[in-house]
Amino acid sequence: MSNQTVGSVRAVRADPFRVLEEIKRLAVEQLGNLPGSLYEPTEAALNATLAGTDQAQQYQDHAALWVLRQHHASHVMRYRQHVAQGFDDFRALRIRSRGELPLGLVDETQLEFHLAGQKVGDAIEQRFMRQLQLLDSRLHGMADMLGVPFAANPIGPGRLLAAFIETFVSEQIPALLRAELFRQYELELTRLLGEMYDRVNALLVSSGFDVPGQPGHGNETSGRGDVRGDGNRQGGNGGGADGMGVAAGAVSGSNAGGGSPWTGAEIPNAADLGELRGLLRAWREARVRGELPEGVVDAASRRAPVGRRELRVDEVVSVASLLQREPPDTFARALAGNGRLGEAIRERLNDGSRRLGLNPEQTRFSNDEEDAIDMVALLFDSLFQNHDLEERARRLYARLVLPFVKLALTDGGLFEVHEHPARRLLDVITEACAGNNAETPQERELLDRAALLSQRVVAEYNQDLAVFELAHAELDGLLQQQRRRIELQEERAAKTVLGRERLNQARERADSVVARRLAAPPVSHAVAEFLSTSWRHHLVQTLLRDGAGPGRYVEAVSLGDALVTADRLSADGRGRELADRLLALEPAIVECLASSGLDDSAAQHGMALLVKTLAWPDAPRDLHPAPPSSVIEDSVEEARQWLVEGAVSLAPDPTWMERLAALQPGDGLQLTDRNGDIVATKLAWTSPLTGRMLLVNNRGLRVLVASKDELAALGVVGRLQFGGGRNAFEEAMRHVREQLDNETRPA
Repeated sequence: MSNQTVGSVRAVRADPFRVLEEIKRLAVEQLGNLPGSLYEPTEAALNATLAGTDQAQQYQDHAALWVLRQHHASHVMRYRQHVAQGFDDFRALRIRSRGELPLGLVDETQLEFHLAGQKVGDAIEQRFMRQLQLLDSRLHGMADMLGVPFAANPIGPGRLLAAFIETFVSEQIPALLRAELFRQYELELTRLLGEMYDRVNALLVSSGFDVPGQPGHGNETSGRGDVRGDGNRQGGNGGGADGMGVAAGAVSGSNAGGGSPWTGAEIPNAADLGELRGLLRAWREARVRGELPEGVVDAASRRAPVGRRELRVDEVVSVASLLQREPPDTFARALAGNGRLGEAIRERLNDGSRRLGLNPEQTRFSNDEEDAIDMVALLFDSLFQNHDLEERARRLYARLVLPFVKLALTDGGLFEVHEHPARRLLDVITEACAGNNAETPQERELLDRAALLSQRVVAEYNQDLAVFELAHAELDGLLQQQRRRIELQEERAAKTVLGRERLNQARERADSVVARRLAAPPVSHAVAEFLSTSWRHHLVQTLLRDGAGPGRYVEAVSLGDALVTADRLSADGRGRELADRLLALEPAIVECLASSGLDDSAAQHGMALLVKTLAWPDAPRDLHPAPPSSVIEDSVEEARQWLVEGAVSLAPDPTWMERLAALQPGDGLQLTDRNGDIVATKLAWTSPLTGRMLLVNNRGLRVLVASKDELAALGVVGRLQFGGGRNAFEEAMRHVREQLDNETRPA
């Protein structure tokens, strides 16, 4: 690179925050999965090292490695967080004075970790000394520009070893396994850091952070072609505002010149997106013509656009960046349910334009910009309409409105790429907040973490998706614990329902068997009492333990028949045969009485009373009514709240029955109770005995257990809708499309 070129690059340095964010993205992208990649080579090395050692040592190390594998996801998340934190420390966002640092003893395990890490760090620093010297000198220049003291290279060996140590320091790792982990980490870092350091150095040079006089000054080529300095800025009105220049430099491709923000190779289904935009514009035109209710008409949409200049995308992004960190009160109020979020966004952007010297009376939003604003507004409105979000969540979501407007303007993948980091973040935030009343410490922790991450996105997002990736990883890691609790809650609810169904099924069968024996022939009161109490209970217990197949259940039924026969022998005065029959039945009768909870003495006493009664041939004998049903009914209150009276007698709707039959566990459903309140639920389980469906809320608690017929009846009367699963973004967009379809369809 010539001196003239170097000088021009230095003269127009890129925004240091944006460059630092790009370096962070590179670091997290290339190093973020390191902990999980170490286990396989570590296990292979352990097998070779431990060959021939005692089995206790082998078991200890392999057991510890197995535990580490189970914690793989949390290790990756924790490591990425510590790597990212190095950049916050560099920007002095988390620096504390030495007097604020907690004092305490370091246990032996932690000391061994730090000593091992220091050795690895020293070895790597020696290997990459020249690249690190260049990198440190350039980062010094960046720190000076930021006005902060140079603390430490956020991707230096020392910092990366500290991140690794903090990731594993709380784990119980034997010495041999710990040494092998560090060795594998050193090998992987050595393999990755050379190229990464070259790329970061090239990025700093191309961004104007080279330092004259340093060895290697101006000799690197620029590593990544997609990083631009201030020389590529296209600020409006001469680029006089800092925020506009930064945003314009970050917008690439056709967007930098105000082209369509929803184009590009990352969109997998452009036809669907184009159709959606067509619906959106038809919807907006209907508002302007007054064909839709006044409450959803924006004043900004009514103003005639004739003679006004269209704002470029980079100008709108710059305005949004200026406003991004300001209080979101107007958006929070708009999310309260009045459907005016789009108007609130336009008013804020117009206000920001005035502050940057762009007169809203002389400019207007382009169609693409109008699309982006309306789509974000409809998206957020849909989230609040279709999820059980409490008051506290409104401010959290309101903070994210402008970052998502910027994404909609500059990133075509937002509305089409399923794995887009911002979509995934919105999914987990909704999962954390929906139905969360902060009643437990875990729920309060989820809300606090979601609020903190929304603040972090607002503070750090500047066209770098790594902010969303890191926030998603952190919240998703916390949600993993919550999901496991929910899964356990769902399992308990399903087991409770299944247990009750099995009990009811056993009781129905036992009641039927007992009723037939009491109906004919006539039996004495003592035998009838025995059959309807002890024998009935014995049948139920046998069915629950062994089922209705051949074996113990057949033996239990035979006992009842044998007692009926014994009673007939008694009535006919056939004492000897009766005595032989009772002696043969004694073990079975005692076992039957014992299954009712009687000890051996009480069972023998019951047997004696039965024999004494049968000894009297003249005892009155009669037909006896069936005992009252012992089947346990479902919650009457639950049925009254949700089900449609007489639903079972209605002819099932084929369409609803087909859709319900296709449901899978985890699929979302929205129920409306008799008071009109909507509750988001999901299918947790379908009974293999009765086919009834268990619906639970977002916390895994039972809401309703109903048959497909009953649910279909709810659907017919409009009190059941499909949707509302974990993928909140896609579900919200489905509702947006339905809304646009309905409101633009000719009457």
